[in-house]
Amino acid sequence: MIPPGLVTLLYLLASALFIVGLKRLSSPATAQQGNALSGMGMLLAIVVTLFDRAILSYGVILAGMVVGGALGLYMARTVKMTSMPQMVALLNGFGGAASLVVGGGEFLVAELRGVQVPIGTGISIQLAILIGAVTFTGSLIAWAKLQEVMTGRPILFGGQKALNALLFAGVILLSAYQLFTPDALLWPFYAVTALSLLLGVLLVIPIGGADMPVVISLLNSYSGIAAAMTGFVIDNPVLIIAGALVGSSGIILSQIMCKAMNRSLANVLFGAFGASTASGGARSAEGLTVRPIVAEDLAVQLAYAQRVVIIPGYGLAVAQAQHQVRELADLIEKNGGEVRYAIHPVAGRMPGHMNVLLAEANVSYDRMITDVEEANAFTAQADIALVIGANDIVNPAALEEPSSPIYGMPIIRADSARRSVVMKRSMGSGFAGIENDLFYRENNNMLFGDAKASLSTLIAEVKQEVAAGV
Repeated sequence: MIPPGLVTLLYLLASALFIVGLKRLSSPATAQQGNALSGMGMLLAIVVTLFDRAILSYGVILAGMVVGGALGLYMARTVKMTSMPQMVALLNGFGGAASLVVGGGEFLVAELRGVQVPIGTGISIQLAILIGAVTFTGSLIAWAKLQEVMTGRPILFGGQKALNALLFAGVILLSAYQLFTPDALLWPFYAVTALSLLLGVLLVIPIGGADMPVVISLLNSYSGIAAAMTGFVIDNPVLIIAGALVGSSGIILSQIMCKAMNRSLANVLFGAFGASTASGGARSAEGLTVRPIVAEDLAVQLAYAQRVVIIPGYGLAVAQAQHQVRELADLIEKNGGEVRYAIHPVAGRMPGHMNVLLAEANVSYDRMITDVEEANAFTAQADIALVIGANDIVNPAALEEPSSPIYGMPIIRADSARRSVVMKRSMGSGFAGIENDLFYRENNNMLFGDAKASLSTLIAEVKQEVAAGV
């Protein structure tokens, strides 16, 4: 056993490492250091807890760490960049499940032993069960939508919001009954758990695949809040602090994502977020003209462009073409051009998806513009806006068509550049399921084909053009 005073001091040190690490994560230049500091804080907290509390045998704990660590290492090493959002959703769900199990376990032990749980601890237990269960099943639904094992479209039915409200009220009433009933009754506990698990499903199914970045950040916040509640249950201050940090940062990120899509956080909380994308508002493309371009002609324009903005989307991740994008940008800059990457806050399927993808190809963070207004200011002065695998985030209908499901969403104005070029396999719509007006603009061309193959061709052609010019 460690002296109580030393335990408190070491927990305080671990908490300080969490906070400093989180702060360092706010800058790409210090992010790796921040990640290391946070990891050291977690390791310290685990070691102190293991030596301070003999909850289980060390053999059981070690076995769990080995199995869990091996699974985590396997997932991290084998996951594709396109599947990263799904893995994050699963990890959020595992966090919620852990809080559910710990909270439920503490409740069952107290009830079966006939121990009177203090009201404060009882409330924390009920909240850990509720939030943990909602996080678990909600994250599984998010994973299923992203993995396309179920439809990514919003699933709606009559009275959906009323049913959600009724389930939530039932959970609150049953929890209160459990707290204030002296008899050891287990059926309310099982009922609360079942209703909470169902509520998690119902809160996420009406959300469309296009809105998963907000959902993932919100579920991440839920997992942190559930962990904090668990910390109150087992009287562990470092778990309370770590959970509160995750919960608050997740809420802030969710608000940023909502602002980027011009949505209300209340829509997310009450399970109607993104439902409008299932309905009308799409303009017919009949009679409109598409202007294809071949790689050879585009290469000439890129070779002599003074300012180029690259706007990546999920299609870039699917094609795994980030290295080709960087190589093309390097060629343009060597020939005297200026290149920037305009990254919409909800590009991809999770927050920061495009940033991580480009960083993997050693694209410097100072080349990435993540503020929409700043990106649009640069794009307006650009000779070419090269859109790679992005769709809804560059659709002018968000600004011009009040009937559009994405109307009001801030977009990157690729159409404001002198010329825009969209690289896509086909004329298929984005997550919102609507026509992209950008495709038919007079100053826009379409380069059809696989992004990786098209970029490789562009690189070869630009090299030839530069060599001929010299």
